[in-house]
Amino acid sequence: MQTLAHFGGGPGPWILLFPLIWAAVVVGGITLLRRTVWRGRRGPWRPGPARVDQNSPIAVLGRRFASGEIDEDEYWRRLTVLNEEFGRYGSQTKDGAA
Repeated sequence: MQTLAHFGGGPGPWILLFPLIWAAVVVGGITLLRRTVWRGRRGPWRPGPARVDQNSPIAVLGRRFASGEIDEDEYWRRLTVLNEEFGRYGSQTKDGAA
């Protein structure tokens, strides 16, 4: 009796499906981890970071910069002063280095 597993005395063409199945399992596992655990160590069940108050000095400064009232140098200079007072960004510099 000839079955699919013993086609012509060997495993047959079905043996090619096993690497594809394992690849699908690995890709599915990585996708699941990226969407839950690895994304900033928070899953979809946890709330994101707190929103900035729209009337905070930093938000007002950002709106003034976006509307063109102040230039980039003035924005970063004032943001540095606000960071020292409010501590929103810690001691980070303009390029994000500590």
